[in-house]
Amino acid sequence: MNKTVPEVTFKTRVRDASIGGDNPFRWQDVTSSDVFKGKSIVIVALPGAFTPTCSSTHLPGYEAKYDQLKAKGIDEVYCVSVNDAFTMFQWSNRLELKNVKMLPDGNGDFTRLMGMLVKKENLGFGERSWRYSMHVVDGEIQKMFVEPGLMDNCPDDPFEVSDADTMLNYLA
Repeated sequence: MNKTVPEVTFKTRVRDASIGGDNPFRWQDVTSSDVFKGKSIVIVALPGAFTPTCSSTHLPGYEAKYDQLKAKGIDEVYCVSVNDAFTMFQWSNRLELKNVKMLPDGNGDFTRLMGMLVKKENLGFGERSWRYSMHVVDGEIQKMFVEPGLMDNCPDDPFEVSDADTMLNYLA
């Protein structure tokens, strides 16, 4: 495949013990290099936080299979979605994620440069990520599992090839 991930800056929020009050978080820029350099990473890219398939099956599937993915040599599993850091944090809390890390792509920069930004205006979502997963080693994409039918305003939400079991079978 020989394609590298795009270099972007993700706007994240991190807990900071030096900040008091009810919201002890600060902004922290995280670059693609920070995420991918020298690591074997699985990315699961999803259309949106709190949406049915993403929340009930897709993301929980990666959380459930996290230890198996780690056993295959994966350093981290990240979820990328075109949502802001606050939404991604609350979604992670709602799903009680302990292992999969959230990577907010609020402006859709990463998703756009991956060629995976689609319009979902038919659902009132604006621009979102197409559903896919990928294995990346040191910034180089080794394998992508892109759901069929990539298009703007797709009338359905395919979920056939980007699940955790497919990734595990590929890594076997």
